[in-house]
Amino acid sequence: MLIVLVRTLILYGFVVIAVRVMGKHQIGQLQPFELVVTIMLSELAAIPMQNTGIPLINGITPILTLLVAQVALSYISLKSDRARAVICGRPSVLIENGKIMEPELERLRYNLSDLMEQLRAKNIRNISDVEFAILETSGQLSVIPKSQKRPVIPEDINVPSKYEGLPLTVIMDGHIIHHNLKKMNLDIPWLKLQLKNLGVDSPDQVLFANLDTDGKLYCQRKS
Repeated sequence: MLIVLVRTLILYGFVVIAVRVMGKHQIGQLQPFELVVTIMLSELAAIPMQNTGIPLINGITPILTLLVAQVALSYISLKSDRARAVICGRPSVLIENGKIMEPELERLRYNLSDLMEQLRAKNIRNISDVEFAILETSGQLSVIPKSQKRPVIPEDINVPSKYEGLPLTVIMDGHIIHHNLKKMNLDIPWLKLQLKNLGVDSPDQVLFANLDTDGKLYCQRKS
């Protein structure tokens, strides 16, 4: 029993490292070759976990081999557009200027029901409102509405807008995020003073707190 536990932990560690090296992608954003590698990794790791008669190295070696192959393919596709087209494919235009590209749908075996479902998910009601709908290599559908159908932005009506940066988390589950405070040239006494002004005695009482680019502190107590 102990042997099974140790083997499982070792293989789990190798798979986690392998997936981490592959990069931060959601399942729906994986390229075809990345999805194949992910499926094969899980299968290769499961076999030596279940069968203790198989040497552990026989499970680790294929995982490392697949990892090297995946990294090599990623590097090749990064450096060569031609290789990327072969490995990952090319984006396909399914709608152009409000017109469905029927030959492209047939080539990709992409039916109209799936297309309409994806358009509804993008809050597009009419195909005539679409300038371009592009099926990306990851399988996601990118939709570009016609200029008359896009939401109005401040630039369209010449309204000046101020810069909005990314708020930084300063407390999470009672723990102070020191490197974010340092990034904003702030310190713990300043943070405690701000919390005191909000009626909070200690960071331990805070579930979440962040600071926006205007210097406004958002704070939520633990329940």
